Amino acid sequence: MRSNRSGLVGLITGAITLTPRRMALGGLPDIEIVQGILRELEESGLTLLISDTGGKSERIPNLVRTFQEHRVEGIIFVADHHMKVTLPGIAGDTKLVLANCFDDAGSPAVLPNDRSGQKALTEGLIARGHRRIAYLTLGPEMEATRLRVAGYRDALAIAGIPFDPALVTAANLSADDHLAEEQLLWDALDRVLALEEPPTVLCLGNDRMALRAYGMLRSRGLTLPDDISVAGYDDHTLITETLYPKLTTVKLPYAAMGVRAAQLLTSMVRDGNAAPEAPVLVGGPAVWRDSVRPGPANRISELPMRGRNPA
Repeated sequence: MRSNRSGLVGLITGAITLTPRRMALGGLPDIEIVQGILRELEESGLTLLISDTGGKSERIPNLVRTFQEHRVEGIIFVADHHMKVTLPGIAGDTKLVLANCFDDAGSPAVLPNDRSGQKALTEGLIARGHRRIAYLTLGPEMEATRLRVAGYRDALAIAGIPFDPALVTAANLSADDHLAEEQLLWDALDRVLALEEPPTVLCLGNDRMALRAYGMLRSRGLTLPDDISVAGYDDHTLITETLYPKLTTVKLPYAAMGVRAAQLLTSMVRDGNAAPEAPVLVGGPAVWRDSVRPGPANRISELPMRGRNPA
C-alpha cells in the first residue's frame, strides 16, 4: 500500500436547494461555484461527494462528520454569498477550503474581490465624466457592502472627488420582506434624487435592485440613460442582457472561484502544499452596456459644431 489516500473530496453546499430569496442575497446562484469545482476536479483523479444543507446550517456538523467517516482527503464548503462562517473542527489530516466565505480560524478561503470590483466600476464611471455617483447598497450588515463601499471611496479618492455620505444609502434588506424592500428602494431613490445636486448615475447593490430601479425611475418620468445612468452588480445575464437599455454591471466571478477553490484543495491534498496565509481573491471585470452614457463632464464632445466649418 503506497498510502491510505481515499481519492475522495467532500463538497458541502446549499446550491442544489437554492431558494429565490437566497438567490436575491447571493446575486448569481452559487451553483456556478459548484460547477467550477466539478470542472477543475474532472482531470484530477479525485472523486467528488456532494451534500446539500437544504438551507439548514445545523446540518453542517453532521455532514462534516459523515464525510470524515468516509475518509475524504479534503472538504470544500461553499456559501451562497460572501460571509463569515463558523464550522466544526476538521479532525486529522483532512484539508478544508472555504469558497465565498471565511472564518475566524483563518481557514484557506477563496473570495470575490468585492472592493476591487466596485472600485473598477466607479473608476470607469468617473472616466466617462460622472462626478455625482450615488451608491444604493445591499444591507449594511453584509460583508460585500463594507468592501464595495470601500472600493467606491477608493476610486473617488484617487480622482480627487470628495466623498458625499448623502449619495450612499442602504436600499436592501436581508429579511424576506419584498414589500419592505420595494419601499426602502423607493425611499433611497427619493433621498438621492431630491439632493440639491442630484447624481448623474446610480450604482445598485445588485442587478435585481437595478431591475426594480428601472421601473421606479420610469414611473417618475425619467428616461434611461438620457436623464440618469444606472449600473448594477453580479452580471446576472438573465437580467442584464434583457433589460432595456442593457445593464452595465460588474461580473461576480463565481465559476472562477470554484476553479480556484478546487485548485487550492488539490494542491494541498496531492502536492502537500501549505495553505495560503491570506484569502485568495478572485476579481471580475466591469461589463459596460447601454445603461451608462457619458456624464456632463464628457458631453461637450457630443455637441454639434455651430457657426464654423469643419477643418
